[in-house]
Amino acid sequence: MAAPPASADAAPSPLQSTVAPDVPGRSAEQNETACEDRSNAGALDRLLPPVGTRRSPRKRTTSQCKSEPPLLRTSKRTIYTAGRPPWYNEHGTQSKEAFAIGLGGGSASGKTTVARMIIEALDVPWVVLLSMDSFYKVLTQQQQEQAACNNFNFDHPDAFDFDLIISTLKKLKQGRSVQVPIYDFTTHSRKKDWKTLYGANVIIFEGIMAFADKTLLELLDMKIFVDTDSDIRLVRRLRRDISERGRDIEGVIKQYNKFVKPAFDQYIQPTMRLADIVVPRGSGNTVAIDLIVQHVHSQLEERELSVRAALASAHQCHPLPQTLSVLKSTPQVRGMHTIIRDKETSRDEFIFYSKRLMRLLIEHALSFLPFQIPQLTMQDCTVQTPQGQDYVGKCYAGKQITGVSILRAGETMEPALRAVCKDVRIGTILIQTNQLTGEPELHYLRLPKDISDDHVILMDCTVSTGAAAMMAVRVLLDHDVPEDKIFLLSLLMAEMGVHSVAYAFPRVRIITTAVDKRVNDLFRIIPGIGNFGDRYFGTDAVPDGSDEEETASVG
Repeated sequence: MAAPPASADAAPSPLQSTVAPDVPGRSAEQNETACEDRSNAGALDRLLPPVGTRRSPRKRTTSQCKSEPPLLRTSKRTIYTAGRPPWYNEHGTQSKEAFAIGLGGGSASGKTTVARMIIEALDVPWVVLLSMDSFYKVLTQQQQEQAACNNFNFDHPDAFDFDLIISTLKKLKQGRSVQVPIYDFTTHSRKKDWKTLYGANVIIFEGIMAFADKTLLELLDMKIFVDTDSDIRLVRRLRRDISERGRDIEGVIKQYNKFVKPAFDQYIQPTMRLADIVVPRGSGNTVAIDLIVQHVHSQLEERELSVRAALASAHQCHPLPQTLSVLKSTPQVRGMHTIIRDKETSRDEFIFYSKRLMRLLIEHALSFLPFQIPQLTMQDCTVQTPQGQDYVGKCYAGKQITGVSILRAGETMEPALRAVCKDVRIGTILIQTNQLTGEPELHYLRLPKDISDDHVILMDCTVSTGAAAMMAVRVLLDHDVPEDKIFLLSLLMAEMGVHSVAYAFPRVRIITTAVDKRVNDLFRIIPGIGNFGDRYFGTDAVPDGSDEEETASVG
């Protein structure tokens, strides 16, 4: 169990131990010609919470998470730095807030190495590692010239964009995607491109001023201070700044003596008493790291609720939602369903009749797009027939249509969409089920640019629990696609999946050719269609697997 938070008056009680070799920490630089003559008392006014106030107890909530390259590979799994929890409440927002860990300490104290060790020991699949180094303010021309001469203070609190840090961390804790600036230490400026991060189970925020703002402190569920000897920090900083940032040894030492060391004494070291845990010797302290990991695990376990079961049971005996549209069950449609549901149907026939159903489903879905009469919208869309007569019809009122397939089964619906929508843009999402946790995880994402302006047809061939569909919808919302512009299309759905999606996202239009009543203990639709991807692509079925949208599918 983790040590209780240190009080403002109590001296920190360091923990002890040993660990793997330190990698030079990515520590902060410096920003702004700082007032070195400020008093310590004045500096601490910014750091300490208001007297007599306590943070309100956290509400326990619920939920589970990728889209960027992996942070590191361990002997057990690959751990990613961006993720997407699939479980959401009736408002379509994440129902379990992420656990945020703050890592503070001096420049080159080994904060990043400690963060990586915590991530590896936690053994949870989705972690966001957010560095304060990304949030330096944009420098003026005069400040740029000072920085080039090592005369600019990057180790002052005013060097950082705390407003952007706080808004970013708040969004990540809510499970929303964020755009994070990329800072170029060689030019002392932000790069043009920003990177996208998604919310995850655990957020680790590290930086020299991680505890230097009262509002920021309130967002952190656990505060860790990495305490490393100043000589070691200087050696690491020399090695890093010379080899990685193109500085000369004289400039690094000048900067250290003029800004880095005074800033540590005035702004950083005093925040040690705000930490819940102090880690002496950084990554060499395995006892402290083990203690941290135990505490985080206990917090994550407390928040784990069976949201999938809650969503399933919440709608038993309820009527199907009004946002659902089922293709009319004509003798032709019922006959095709009979063929593709029959386990004796050959693969060629399965593909042929599946494609016919997909074409009918796409055509049916297009009837829900906003077509408008030109005269009523003041659009001049009148056409002239070969007989020289005017014809006034309907035209698509939106910008364009984009299809997004949930791999792998969803991509089988792409040809049908292309056949009826000329030049349609296509995006893909790969979602796999973690066989240990049973939770769907986002592994790959490729969406067209400016998708937020489009009507999006989201395609998956079967939907049983709705987990993959909910995750995919959440990703589209993260990319600013309006909820009422999302159309979820599936050949076959279970009532459980329909209710789950409609409950979380009440404005998403759900369109299918059939809805089956039950889902069994393996999350297979009953009577169902089997594993659509395996039957379509001719691959072997996964033993005891579930339907395609729940399966750890490949390619």
